[in-house]
Amino acid sequence: MARINLPPLTRSLLASVVVFFLLNVILRPQGNLVEKVEKPLVGVGDGVPYLAIVPGQSIIYPWVFLLATAVEQNLVGLLVTGTTIFYGGRYLERAWGSTEFTKFILFVSMIPNILSFLLYIFGYVLTKNASALSTTISGGIAIQAGFLVSFKQLVPEHTVAIAKGIVRMRVKHFPAIFLLANTISGIALGTETAMFLAWFGFFTAWVYLRFYRISPSLSSAATGDGSIIKGDASDTFAFAHFFPEPLQTPVGALGDQVYSTLVTLSLCTPFSAEDIDAGNEQASARAEGGLPSIMNPNSRGGKGGATRAEAERRRALALKALDQRLHAAAARAPAPAAPAPAASAPSSMLGETNYEPDRHDESEKSAS
Repeated sequence: MARINLPPLTRSLLASVVVFFLLNVILRPQGNLVEKVEKPLVGVGDGVPYLAIVPGQSIIYPWVFLLATAVEQNLVGLLVTGTTIFYGGRYLERAWGSTEFTKFILFVSMIPNILSFLLYIFGYVLTKNASALSTTISGGIAIQAGFLVSFKQLVPEHTVAIAKGIVRMRVKHFPAIFLLANTISGIALGTETAMFLAWFGFFTAWVYLRFYRISPSLSSAATGDGSIIKGDASDTFAFAHFFPEPLQTPVGALGDQVYSTLVTLSLCTPFSAEDIDAGNEQASARAEGGLPSIMNPNSRGGKGGATRAEAERRRALALKALDQRLHAAAARAPAPAAPAPAASAPSSMLGETNYEPDRHDESEKSAS
């Protein structure tokens, strides 16, 4: 049997999800997987306030805002989150490295949980509905949304075949489908907690990857200049490109207005033309390949797994970068001055004139 090799953080996350699921089943009131409940897709029984987030009780247990992401309420959630971490976690950790992957997990785990908590508190203040304070907020929905956003950035054109190739879909369409499914489920089936976590996880992951994540330039790996890129200013990672083409124009207009407002309030740093060019170059380089396969456990990525194709691509990028620098240097250099005329030949500037005396004059002089 082939040994399954998982990166360290992915292995820890997977173990944590299993352990805290079992603890939650044991410790929660009337904890029974087969008990009859009103909303089995959201959770079974009441949440444990020191493991999951219960808005009316968990304020005195601040660690739950991170821990609740690893606490699933039922077997379906455990299987979905476990599969997401197993495939998606090892892919992203190898592509980014353990340090960057840890930062990403912290962002997409804590921020959606905090926002959902505040949303339910605000809802209780407005409606005085006590059920808002007893809602259980937990599970890996936010991580699932964050992973899909990451795949949209790294391998947007990768095609995934489902049901033996009957259904084929590109990765770039997954975030929109995930949000649509959770929105419909939240409205029709009452799984509004999952809907909120999905949207908050999506926004958190996109904002972090779009504006804040610092990554090495793909061309710097070949040229050795050590340049880095903050965020992802590429056109294909714009907010509007997460939605179907008919919606991209109105969503893009709305996104531009929000972006301009944030820039005006100094809450967001505007992208320069150089940032956009660098982001587009990064996106183009990623599209050419070289990242590990999502479903292939034996593929390697990150710092030690460059394939021959990746090496060739980086060499091509290095040659392209060198060529661009040579052209830029040639454009900045002053034009060579025209050589000064030789001092011994001043007549060459005005045209050469030769004087030959008349032969008749010469004969008269000789006769005299």
